[in-house]
Amino acid sequence: MNLHNGTYYWLETLPHPPVYPRLAQDISCDILIIGAGIAGAQCAYWLRDSGLNVVLVEKNRVGSGGTSANTAFIQHAGEKMAHQLVNSFGEELAFRHLRLCKEAIDHLEQAAAQMSIDSSFARRSSLYTASQPNDVEKLEKDYKLLRDLGFAIDFLTEDEIAARYPFRRHAALYCRDDAELNPLAYTHGLIALAAGTGTHVYEQTRVTGKHYEKDAVIYRTDTGHTIRAKHVILAAGYENMRIKAEKNAMLIATYATVTTPVAESLLRQHWHERSLIWETADDYIYMRTTPDNRVIIGGLDERVYHINRNDALRLHKSEKLIQEFNKLFPGIAVQAEYAAAAYYGGTHDGLPIIGMYTDFPRCTFFDSYGDNGIVYSMVLSKIVRDVLVNGESADLDLYRQDRPLLKNKQPILV
Repeated sequence: MNLHNGTYYWLETLPHPPVYPRLAQDISCDILIIGAGIAGAQCAYWLRDSGLNVVLVEKNRVGSGGTSANTAFIQHAGEKMAHQLVNSFGEELAFRHLRLCKEAIDHLEQAAAQMSIDSSFARRSSLYTASQPNDVEKLEKDYKLLRDLGFAIDFLTEDEIAARYPFRRHAALYCRDDAELNPLAYTHGLIALAAGTGTHVYEQTRVTGKHYEKDAVIYRTDTGHTIRAKHVILAAGYENMRIKAEKNAMLIATYATVTTPVAESLLRQHWHERSLIWETADDYIYMRTTPDNRVIIGGLDERVYHINRNDALRLHKSEKLIQEFNKLFPGIAVQAEYAAAAYYGGTHDGLPIIGMYTDFPRCTFFDSYGDNGIVYSMVLSKIVRDVLVNGESADLDLYRQDRPLLKNKQPILV
């Protein structure tokens, strides 16, 4: 399954990443993690001090899948607004989810501080603008909810936005607790931390088949060896959908472009606090800066198949993203240097998924789907760690694929 197509900026930022061996013998472990992208890396990070024997395998190179195409917006908010989550799930569950996302950003920052690899983690504010006049009321609802939950957030009027940026919007939320990072470097940093405390990491090791025994799952690999595991975490990103289709999940195509570097003086002059910027529209455009003063612009999502075969569409989307940026920042001239198309996964109800299925015994599917996937991965990986180490987690019910809230009540998708 080809998850992405194009040219990738993050790969250029880490030209000499750590290298791990192929599997060269039959092994046994307590926990096998399949997939060494940012989701699998976070699972390994949380399990590193568990006392369990953990193995992490990747069919290609660490971070070479969807992680390399991730634009790495670190936000508490996802594709469903706070008041929509309340409408769907009630205040208790919605608020618990939002608090966990806020806490996860703190965990991301704490992990970054432990790394020997610079992940470029930086706290950023985010500007969430109203795309249409009737979206202002939605922002007002979220502002009241998030303010009462203790988020550092402001409601900006059209004039207040125009005083900070070279464009006008009907209204916006300005959240000061968000962040950005380099997802490839961050993934390598987490895995290095885990490997340093005993996790066994194998690259270029593809699992090709499995069978179940009473007390284990036995995976075969393309190296001709087997891995015997008491439990398996499938953290293969959107490839999980090929292994086990999940009715609450969906895949669409998304696009991103990274510009050539621009003058830092222009960013200081025109881009307030180098904030993350996004909007309420369903097909929203989002943008951020990088440490070397490039601009990442993404969006224009749509249902397109075989994205790896459509170079013309990818380049057209890149041009359109540049045009959208120029509308907002006419004083910053940018040119595209990298352009990528990638599958993007979301869920119908707006929450990520921990999948535990009877036809996959001793397996946990780690589906941190949504436009806030890095934060969701941090939330879910801590929960999965608690379940595997302690036998339970108070928050598992919120994210299981058969969560009671979906059995007892149909979500209201606003």
